[in-house]
Amino acid sequence: MLAVDEIEALSGDPSFMTSLARGIAVIRAFSERKRSLTIAQISQKTGIPRAAVRRCLYTLGQLGYVSSDSRNFSLLPKVLSLGHAYLAATPLPVLAQPFLDRVRDTLHEACSLAILDAEEILYVARAASTTRIMSVDLSVGSRLPAYCTSMGRAILAYQPAAELERYLATVELRPRTGRTISTRARLIEALEQVRACGYALVDQELELGLRSLAVPVRDLSGRVVAAMNVSVGASRCSPPEMEAQFLPVLLGASAELGMQLVS
Repeated sequence: MLAVDEIEALSGDPSFMTSLARGIAVIRAFSERKRSLTIAQISQKTGIPRAAVRRCLYTLGQLGYVSSDSRNFSLLPKVLSLGHAYLAATPLPVLAQPFLDRVRDTLHEACSLAILDAEEILYVARAASTTRIMSVDLSVGSRLPAYCTSMGRAILAYQPAAELERYLATVELRPRTGRTISTRARLIEALEQVRACGYALVDQELELGLRSLAVPVRDLSGRVVAAMNVSVGASRCSPPEMEAQFLPVLLGASAELGMQLVS
């Protein structure tokens, strides 16, 4: 969904500030693959008129969040302060980091923690390995589609029925590879399997050559608040090997972390 569609859907609310929503949409238009954008490109990505994009960029530039070379615009490090406010306000990333580090050191593979944010997963903590296995270098703040990632499915599978239905009604199930589950029926079936076995294994659906195994993280009330995963190169580890070697370690770390999370 274009940002403008989401904004227009809320425009009837007299308390809704359209200009603020547009500014946030402009910031979110930037990504790791498109770190420098023109006004026309941002307008195309968001659906927001060029004149409004120009005003948003001017304002963000005056506040120190955006720089430009007259035609191309880029985010400045000050944008990180917006995300830091969230990380500073929630104990989850801080509490999780020792467990991620332990999983990484035990399995010698990168271990990550993510939450569900609208139609994407948001990486909130990560213990990186020295081996990069994705074309995009993941870090805290990175976003990926929920439907074709192991952490996304490990969270989606336990969403309340109404929340899951809202997600399925709006998400675009775009094939990322030839193996991606990209129909509603197949995704529902995959989520039912996650609930049945308690973990999600995604085999080269996000990116060819990448396998990922994730488990849900529950707080003390039993509510799933995040997911923890390990990703490996497909040539190095088969799905049965991941289930045998990685799953017990992930389940143990997730359970211990959950004991520290108050709802």
